[in-house]
Amino acid sequence: MSTPLEMQRTFALVGTGGCGKTSLAEMLLYNAGALTRMGAIEEGTTCLDYEPEEIRRRGSIQPAFATWLWNRNRHFLVDIPGDGNFTGDMEYLLKGVDSVLFVLDAVDGVRPLTKKFWNLVRAENLPAMFVINKLDRDRADFQMAFDSLSALGVKTVVLQIPIRRGDAFVGVVDVLKGKALMFADGGVVEAEIPPDLADDVQLLHDVTVENIAESDEGLMEKYLEEGSLDSDELSVGLRAGVISGELTPVLVCSAIENKGGKAVLDAVEALLPSPLDRPVFADLAGNERLASPDGPSACFVFKTLSDPFSGQLSVLRALSGTVSTDTVLKNMRAEENERLGNLIYLTGKTQTPVKESVCPGAIVAVAKLKNTRSGDTLCDEKALFALPAPKLPPQLITYALSPREKGEEDKVYAAIQRLLDEDITLKLARDEESGDILLSGMGQLHIELSVEKAKRRYKIDIVLKTPKVPYRETVRGKCQVQGRHKKQSGGRGQFGDCWIEMEGLPRGAGYIFEDAIVGGVIPRQYIPAIDKGIQEAAARGFLAGCQVVDYRVKVYDGSYHTVDSSEMAFKVAGSLAFKKAMESLKPVLLEPIVLLTISIPDENMGDVIGDLSSRRGKVLGSDSQAGITEIKAHVPMSEVLRYAPDLRSMTGGQGFFTMEFAHYEEAPQPVAEKVIAEYQKARSAE
Repeated sequence: MSTPLEMQRTFALVGTGGCGKTSLAEMLLYNAGALTRMGAIEEGTTCLDYEPEEIRRRGSIQPAFATWLWNRNRHFLVDIPGDGNFTGDMEYLLKGVDSVLFVLDAVDGVRPLTKKFWNLVRAENLPAMFVINKLDRDRADFQMAFDSLSALGVKTVVLQIPIRRGDAFVGVVDVLKGKALMFADGGVVEAEIPPDLADDVQLLHDVTVENIAESDEGLMEKYLEEGSLDSDELSVGLRAGVISGELTPVLVCSAIENKGGKAVLDAVEALLPSPLDRPVFADLAGNERLASPDGPSACFVFKTLSDPFSGQLSVLRALSGTVSTDTVLKNMRAEENERLGNLIYLTGKTQTPVKESVCPGAIVAVAKLKNTRSGDTLCDEKALFALPAPKLPPQLITYALSPREKGEEDKVYAAIQRLLDEDITLKLARDEESGDILLSGMGQLHIELSVEKAKRRYKIDIVLKTPKVPYRETVRGKCQVQGRHKKQSGGRGQFGDCWIEMEGLPRGAGYIFEDAIVGGVIPRQYIPAIDKGIQEAAARGFLAGCQVVDYRVKVYDGSYHTVDSSEMAFKVAGSLAFKKAMESLKPVLLEPIVLLTISIPDENMGDVIGDLSSRRGKVLGSDSQAGITEIKAHVPMSEVLRYAPDLRSMTGGQGFFTMEFAHYEEAPQPVAEKVIAEYQKARSAE
């Protein structure tokens, strides 16, 4: 029998890398009875980090899922990675949940990436609670971590503060109840509030009660009249404030020491919304779906996993109605019906068959759907509905791939192609200029681990190499040249003759071809061939094998032979004319410039700006708010191909950046000479 919807919670763990989300999930699973023992990240034994790459690097690289029963309530959890390399699909994952446990590290507090993640949570209008973790650490500082939340612009209500003796985390104070709870073997023991905390607790209690009262007009009136609220009123007001997004509670714990887990579970049940509490889902056509088991069925596929036994697993969230094994739903993107096979509950890599129908809010996996991928909506074909898929962020880095053994290029391409279904933040392409297989992703580590996964799964040895920077060539000035192609080979010959005027154009103007032939000196059918010959020659470049851009060509004169002229002959003539023009106009090399937007702690600003200057960057501006500085700069692409690890080193792992193409600029002479020399060396080697 399905759990009643009011007794169901579907939530995600969100936070930056290293804040302890997976350990927190391990603690929750253990306290809920879903695990018989707690695993450890350092030992590679946690339930949710099970991929070999995760165990080796001791960190999550893909989302993991878990479900359990606690006090007869069904909980669904999504553990979202916190490393910026693996969070490109976070908006998809947040579509699958009703609320968020936002985890902070008690040593570092709010980091630059924290703000980005919080903005994504807020954009989805998801209620949230903060959990300040790692209070067992030597340098743990609850007050610092709590104060840093001001950078997020939230109205917090502190429900717990930690009790520390020396470096030990020994208990918590329940602020609303005014009791100390000291950790003991197997649970907690009530005690008096330590005298050194009594004044702070009383102040926090008053502020918390006032914040709860302010979130509800009726409660505020009573509070102003009587000066207090009873425990039931506080509970109801607090839950309503959390669900509306007005209030964000703060809890504390040490996941690795299993301290505070039951309090977090209790708070999830008491304060976070059930599927019945969430706003309606709406599609672009104006259709709406309530999270009601009585409505038409609709599901959103927000993640795809690869399983060694079941093959492709589609992880979906039931939006409305009910679904069960053998339910037939329509895929709105593919416009095809899909029959759901066995529904599966996931807890790490453990798969449990679902015996009953599942209702809104449930997260289940289905194996081997024919034509379904992440971002698809499956719905009742008699009541069409398509939840809009979020837009993915642009990839930040591109590497070229090649096989260790020549001739296995297609195998490499096919192996990486199979990763794209489960990781929609990867992009695979072939470079038309170089022939390279190009893999783009969210960072260097993202690319490296994706290749490592492909090598392990598909037994293909892949070599990573930095791809060619997409330099361009252009011309300045104007010239007139003749392209003449004449060849006799005994029989029908080849003859094409054209005069062109070629001139450089401003950056971004592209290529313009003008037909100025009058009097039929070149027949009309041969003009496109001249254009094609010019474009093909431009694609091969002149200085360094790079595409020539931003120029105009005007064909204004020429001649032809009634027998020997052909499209091919004029194509060659156009190519010859282009080469002569390039020799005359002294072409220059253009380098791509990217816009970097970098978020870092204030104290790293000097180092980062100095580093940008050493990379020939031009800082456009900076803005500091609540200890976090955002810098915008134009930097040559060639200087930031491997920027991610350098920024991580400069900021102790707390900086992140986005990168997008901005424009082309003329390359400095030393840069141009180096690129041209490398090109000529490569040609000589061929």
